[in-house]
Amino acid sequence: MRYLTFALAKGRLANQSLELFEKIGITCEEMKDKSSRKLIFTNEELGFRFFLAKASDVPTYVEYGAADIGIVGKDTILEEGRKLYEVMDLGIGKCRMCVCGPRPAEELLKHHEMIRVATKYPNIAKDYFYNKKHQTVEIIKLNGSIELAPIVGLSEVIVDIVETGSTLRENGLDVLEEVCPLSARMVVNQVSLKRENERITGIIQDLKRLLKEQQG
Repeated sequence: MRYLTFALAKGRLANQSLELFEKIGITCEEMKDKSSRKLIFTNEELGFRFFLAKASDVPTYVEYGAADIGIVGKDTILEEGRKLYEVMDLGIGKCRMCVCGPRPAEELLKHHEMIRVATKYPNIAKDYFYNKKHQTVEIIKLNGSIELAPIVGLSEVIVDIVETGSTLRENGLDVLEEVCPLSARMVVNQVSLKRENERITGIIQDLKRLLKEQQG
């Protein structure tokens, strides 16, 4: 039996995913050892392998078949635009992608003014402004604290993930428009889904049942 390999986005999402997996009997004791320097963790008995990757790399590992299954946020899936199957919404890591800025910037959005938009997610921002709003904007890609951009005058607005909105409020910014809701999704390699259909479908069904019970 070949291994089924899971790529998990590092951090809180990986921990939440593993908790879900444990509830359906998919465990990996090795991963609980926080001091471990290992990169790949295995459950020999079940034939599963797990590795942690930077969120933005998870879709790449899955597209190229280095991982059969990936767990990653919808924001990353939209931004990376890889060829893979998005098979289910896990309902964890819920937040939203929003256009944010100081309140006066709302007028610029309403009147489709030419503005600058700072973001870590240029593809999502481009799709939103060009295809949904039909507004021409200049998109500036940043990697660090996006909230800084409108404060120092680099951009009028930002496109970023909002969980509670407290960081925005502390910096005098507001949510001006919602781009889309986000949460963690399970993605599957297209070839793996054919080759390992039974095992992968079994996992999906078990997870769906679990989520239904939790909501019930």
